[in-house]
Order: sequence, then structure tokens, then C-alpha cells
Amino acid sequence: MPTTIPGIEDAQTLAQAIVDTIHEPLIVLDGGLRVLAASRAFYEIFKVDSEHTMGCLLYDLGDGQWNIPALRLLLETIIPEKTAMDRFEVDHDFPGVGRRTMLLNARKVIYETSANSTILLAFTDVTARRLIEREKADLLKKAEDLLRQKQMLLEEMQHRVANSLQIIASILLLKARAVTSEETRHHLKDAHQRVLSVAEVQSQLHASGGVDRIEVGVYLTKLCSSLAASMIGEGQPLALRVEADHSRIGSDKAVSMGLIVTELVINAIKYAFPEPRADAVVLVRFDSTGDAWTLTVSDNGVGAAKTAAPLAHGGLGTAIVEALVKQLDARMEVRSAAGMAVSIHHSGV
Repeated sequence: MPTTIPGIEDAQTLAQAIVDTIHEPLIVLDGGLRVLAASRAFYEIFKVDSEHTMGCLLYDLGDGQWNIPALRLLLETIIPEKTAMDRFEVDHDFPGVGRRTMLLNARKVIYETSANSTILLAFTDVTARRLIEREKADLLKKAEDLLRQKQMLLEEMQHRVANSLQIIASILLLKARAVTSEETRHHLKDAHQRVLSVAEVQSQLHASGGVDRIEVGVYLTKLCSSLAASMIGEGQPLALRVEADHSRIGSDKAVSMGLIVTELVINAIKYAFPEPRADAVVLVRFDSTGDAWTLTVSDNGVGAAKTAAPLAHGGLGTAIVEALVKQLDARMEVRSAAGMAVSIHHSGV
């Protein structure tokens, strides 16, 4: 046989002991919203005593500190209809306690043997939690504001860099036209082309929209499309293709990679096809496995033996590419058979 409580007094004693055991404030109200019982935590947190609490109307407690419109809505409108409500939030300045944010859980208890009902009302103080949430929201807003400012500064810097590069390129071109020495003119035009190459890389990197990691295939495709538009004449039968997977690289590496591709592609367009060919093609290929990757620029042109390309025989172009390859912690391999292929390998280690 299950154990039963002998009398109503014992049941009330047990109920009060259960109420006092709960760490959160809890009160029991009758149908008229008068206090039948309150937990020790309720007295301690809201600084009221039993004498001025038991039997009192809830709204009269503590000189009316519980006469709160939101609480009235809960007890007089919501609870009669739903009989239960969880996490009903009340924000109020309690005298002697200060401003508190409380989550109220309410249950209406209906008895089988009586027409009377009671309401259990439990309080969870979430003041500190809400303060932390507000602080986090403020910090998030400040971080978002800083990111917006950073983006604006970055765009302004990129705009200034692009303008500066265009000015430098224009000055070099003017100087090239003004000098009488053919050798000096050649070097100035070469410098002019390289400044334009840097400007193009910077432009395409900005167009990719990322300042952290960008998709290689999209970046190289846009870069080569721009190079083809500026370097390949309308009647020139030369195709510039890009084959790349969907891997991403950091924008710092993308700059070096873009300059390498620009240098190699320009080199191939200028020197690989001294005579027009219907099947002429320059291919830019990028493959990756994990952190390891290979970048290859190849053509089906005349090859190193028959070309005057600086990259084939050493020179400024070679020095630039080698420096960029070293910057990427990679190694370069040059092959020349049917055409020319330059591969940049990064082991990922």
C-alpha cells in the first residue's frame, strides 16, 4: 500500500516545506488572488515578511509593488483562459530591490472535490541575463559598425590605389613616347604594362568581393577575361581559357597568384604565337588537394627554343615570377615541348 498523509494539517506542512525548498520565489494564490503561501526565497528576494504577506491581496503587497499592469494581464486575462503560462516577462522597478526583469510561470490548479481554485506563481530573476544579452547586443552592434567602417576605409583605399596606379601608368606611357632611346622606350613600356597588370589584379581582387578568402576559379576567370579583352585583338585567333576547381585561398595569396598569372599570360600572348594560328590557346589551370595546389599556365605555341620570351631566357619577367613563387612558398617548373608550360607547385606543408 502506498503511504498517505494522515491529515490536512500534515498535507499543508508538507506543501509548505516543498515551497520553502524551492530556490526561486514562489507564491500560492487563492481564486481572489490573495496569498495562501509563499516561499522563503520570495520573502528574501523581495524583502517582505510573512505578517504583511499571508492573506493579503497580491496587488497590495509591499505598498503596491506588485500592482503591475503586465502582471494583472497575466492573472486576470490570460490565466483564466489558458490555465497556464510560461516565461511571461515582467520588467519592473521594485521598491527596496531595484529594477528587475522577471520571468513568470503560472499554473491554475482546479480541484475535483471543490469549486475553489488556486494559482501557483513562480518567478525567475533574469535581470543579469538580460543585462548580459544587452551588453552582447551592444558589442555586436559596435563590431558591425567597426566592420562597416573598415569596409568603407578598405573601399576608399582600393579606390585610391587604383587611381594612383592609373596615374603612374599614364606617366610611364607619356615618358615612353617622349624619349628618343628605343631601349629606354622599351623599358618604360614594359614598366607601364606591369603597372597595368598590378592594377588589373587589384581590380579583380576587389571585384571578387572578399577581403579574407576568395574562390580561385571565379577570381582567375574574371582576371583572364579582363586580360583577354585588353591584350587580344579582335581579329587575333587566340583563346584564353581557365580551368579551376572551387577551392578558396586567402586574399594575400590571391594577389601573388594573380600577378603570376598576369605575367605568364601576357608573356604567352606576346611571344608564343609569332604567326597567327587558328587553334592558338593559352590555358590557365588550378588544381588543389587539401592545402596543396598547382597553378599552370600553358600554351600550344612555338615553345622556348623558338621564342624571344623573357621568361624562357631569363630577365625581369623571370625575376618577378620567381620572387612571387618564393613568396607563396612554392616551386616553379618550366616545360617546353609542343608549346610552353609553367607550373607553380605548393605542397601544402
